[in-house]
Amino acid sequence: MGFADVDVIRRLLNESRTWAFVGLGDNPAREVHTQAQLLQQRGKRIIPVHPSGATVLGERGYTSLAEIPADEGPLDVVGVYRRAEHAGAAVDEAIAVGARAVWLPLDVVDEAAARRAQEAGLDVVMDRCPAVEWALRR
Repeated sequence: MGFADVDVIRRLLNESRTWAFVGLGDNPAREVHTQAQLLQQRGKRIIPVHPSGATVLGERGYTSLAEIPADEGPLDVVGVYRRAEHAGAAVDEAIAVGARAVWLPLDVVDEAAARRAQEAGLDVVMDRCPAVEWALRR
């Protein structure tokens, strides 16, 4: 299973409002920063999730998905910008907090975690770049 369904990708890019970015700290040199900024510029609300809890791109950060208060609204997509060996824990946390989808970027592949998310009813995109998909699919 590829976890790159074009209809799912298009729906997440077009219909989502809030993206939590696991791994988004205050380092603008990191790819997660670039992707979060791109989606923010395209009208998405971003929520940084990083052990530092830093404010990033003007948005208050949290140390975990579980720390995000309910009044922040539903998490439409959780972008998991962690190395593949750490991605499963972030996916499990996304399932636990009731996120609607998880997106694992290029080179972040965890088939077992993706299956767990899908079995829990989440949409799953894996090994795809939001910026590239935005350019191709909107």
